[in-house]
Amino acid sequence: MFNPSQADVRRFFCGAHAKALAGQPMEAIETLASQWIAEHPEYHADLADVEAALVRVYDGQDGTQNPFLHLSMHLSISEQCSIDQPRGIRQAVELLERRRQSLHDAHHEVMECLGKMMWEAQRAGRPPDGQAYIDCVQRRATQDRT
Repeated sequence: MFNPSQADVRRFFCGAHAKALAGQPMEAIETLASQWIAEHPEYHADLADVEAALVRVYDGQDGTQNPFLHLSMHLSISEQCSIDQPRGIRQAVELLERRRQSLHDAHHEVMECLGKMMWEAQRAGRPPDGQAYIDCVQRRATQDRT
């Protein structure tokens, strides 16, 4: 199993961003990452300086989001949908995308479900509950926003 370090993840996203800006050839995963990066111009400054990215602490104290965590979640959801794992995630995300009329907005809602599932699993010391995750996404896809 691939288990990148925090530094590996940050180098990956900074590198994908640099390649996209320079018009350089990219691997498929870098292309996908660069598409999500393009959706988040607020992260471009963080991604422009790999050395600063490697030492920056994103602890939420200053109210900023960790761009590397956020972009990693986009990639995770994209990968889950491409292989439909957990089973049913592709259909649930597609339904949510149609409902919200935006894949980007759908991903942000899915991230809330993904984060909740991971938090609950860690808190309880058990494996993530894929069915609870799918159920959460499906509820969001079928209910009106409040």
